[in-house]
Amino acid sequence: MKSILKSFINGILTIVPIILVIYVIYKTFIFLDGLLGNTLKPYLKEDYIPGIGLLSTIILITLLGWLSTKYITGKIIKIIDRLLEKIPVVKTIYSVIKDTIQSFLGDKKSFSKVALVTIPGTEMRSIGFITSEQLEDLYSPLKDHIAVYIPQTFQVAGFTFLIPKDQVEIINVKPEDAMKFILSGGMTSIRKQKVTE
Repeated sequence: MKSILKSFINGILTIVPIILVIYVIYKTFIFLDGLLGNTLKPYLKEDYIPGIGLLSTIILITLLGWLSTKYITGKIIKIIDRLLEKIPVVKTIYSVIKDTIQSFLGDKKSFSKVALVTIPGTEMRSIGFITSEQLEDLYSPLKDHIAVYIPQTFQVAGFTFLIPKDQVEIINVKPEDAMKFILSGGMTSIRKQKVTE
C-alpha cells in the first residue's frame, strides 16, 4: 500500500507541474490567438488555421512599434499618449499599465536589483525588488528613501515599502531566481549571479 501511495505522490510531483504549464501556455495561446483571430475567422472561414490570430497580433505589434520610431506616425502616437494621460480615470489606468510594462521591458527595468530588507524591530529579513530610487519628486522628505516591492508568496500581489536607503542591502542574485524563491515560499533554491569582469 505504501509503494502505491509513494508512486501516486511521485506522479503528482512530476505530472501536475507539466499539466499546469501546458494548460497556462494553452490558455495564453487561445487568448492571444483570439485577439485578432476572431476578426479574421469570418473572412478566412474554413481556411482559418489556429495560430494565425497570434501571428497577426505579433506582426501588428511589431509594425506599430516600427511606426512609432518614424517621424509622422511617432508624432501621432505621442499625441494619443498625451491625450490618454489627460483624461480623468483613464490617465490613472493608462499610466499604471504603461509604467508596469516599461518596468519589465523598458530601458530602465525596475526589477533588475534584488534587495534584502530588515523588518524593523526584528532580526527577520525579506527579499524584494527596488522599483524606484528617486522618491523626492513624490514627497521631498523621502529623498533618502527608496521604493522596494515585496511580492507575496504563492501569488502575484505584494506590497511597496518606502525604506531608508541605509536599511536596504542590494544582493547579487538574479531577479528571476529571487522571484521564484519568493513565490515558492522559499522552496526554490536561489543562485548567486555570476559576475563577469
